[in-house]
Amino acid sequence: MAEVLIKGGRIVTAVDDYMADILIQDGRVEAIGRDLSAPSATLHRAEGLLVFPGGVDVHTHMQFDLGPAETVDSFESGTQSAAFGGTTTIVDFAQQHKGEHPKQVLEDRIALAEPQACVDFGFHIILTDVTDETLGALPDLIDREGVSSFKMFMAYPGVLMVNDADMFKTMRVVGHHGGMVNVHAENGSVIQVLIEEALAAGNTSPKYHRLTRPSLMEGEATHRAIRLAELAEVPVYIVHLSAAEALQAVVEARDTGMPAFAETCPHYLFLTEEEYDRPDFEGAKYVMTPPLRDHKCQHALWRGLRFDDLQIVSTDHCPFCFNENPYGIRKSKALGQDDFSQIPNGAPGVEFRIPLLFDGGVGTGRITLNRFVQLTATAPAKMFGLFPRKGTIAVGSDADLVLFDPQKTHTLSAKTHHSRVDYSLFEGRQVTGKVEKVFLRGQLVVDGEQWLGRPGMGQYLKRSASGRVL
Repeated sequence: MAEVLIKGGRIVTAVDDYMADILIQDGRVEAIGRDLSAPSATLHRAEGLLVFPGGVDVHTHMQFDLGPAETVDSFESGTQSAAFGGTTTIVDFAQQHKGEHPKQVLEDRIALAEPQACVDFGFHIILTDVTDETLGALPDLIDREGVSSFKMFMAYPGVLMVNDADMFKTMRVVGHHGGMVNVHAENGSVIQVLIEEALAAGNTSPKYHRLTRPSLMEGEATHRAIRLAELAEVPVYIVHLSAAEALQAVVEARDTGMPAFAETCPHYLFLTEEEYDRPDFEGAKYVMTPPLRDHKCQHALWRGLRFDDLQIVSTDHCPFCFNENPYGIRKSKALGQDDFSQIPNGAPGVEFRIPLLFDGGVGTGRITLNRFVQLTATAPAKMFGLFPRKGTIAVGSDADLVLFDPQKTHTLSAKTHHSRVDYSLFEGRQVTGKVEKVFLRGQLVVDGEQWLGRPGMGQYLKRSASGRVL
């Protein structure tokens, strides 16, 4: 592979901030220094730009079949969108259905992604059928297949939800082999009662999605998941945390020294429950689980990011179109036109994570520039067994790099994003800070508005232990 030289940029990692050049050879960082010279290298000038490690988004749902619904982004369109947003690695999901062997689930998902992926990728496995065979497969998945994290649901009874006993049994096996359990923490049984009561009363509009999923039930489930993990002696990671009550449970556990971790998402940081008051069916655009919360929860999340009570910002990119056409009803929020409980849960966001967090976090003084890199690249790489190959700029690391203009202002819109989804949660929001160039293992894949990548260039990543080092 040809040499690449990036000159004059301001290199920012989770711990460093300095001016230097970067020499790339064979897809990895070969040297970092002042006034580097490489006459045969392709030169990229970076004066006035920040140089970050490529983003690592550890919560996406590309080409994800949920039965009645399927996300609209393929692995190709979704990972291209990720790249334009400065994300060069994703960790997506392989879901086990009843009777399926988790290794086969993983193999099928890799086969689907490999010809399409435009950035590097790994998988968590969603476990829904905890049998002796399933438990027996976990050690090999961790030790040989590079899957060191498994997701379990405390919500969606009859579909995804597992009981506490099965979660505990899984946690013990996973923990013994150096893995981590990711938990969707909501009290699904209580929420189902509230949903049935709302529908029986004739309440079918999107706002009842929020009203039937109270923050107290996220807090209760988070506390319960952490206590199960404590007994099983396994690290636990709470996905898409939205509620102050849930965050308090994480804080209390961490104060005792327990390896309890959590992520939040940009929509919880920048949007509130007021979005559900939009007229007609518009509120369906904001139906994700957990739902958007109030300003008090939002304030608690920002404080959690600042003081490391929350370790990561992921997107939970789970895109469904608002309109039925052109991709059909299975990929549309219109499935729930007459029943809020049938609206596909999820929202887009993989392309906007980095500019949103830079503008609304660094730009407002809520977080530092180094903390921004920690949240979007370094912590997810460390937490999920990808560091130091990913998540930093260091000699020997993959040359996944983002050249970022901190002064350029632009407007977020579905008209200009690269996802297939037909709306944006942040339509019309003006942000300062824009991705200019993106390199994947030394190859320039994004140059301004030009796409230079190709499907299939993304590599499957086998990961080491999860939840062990931050």
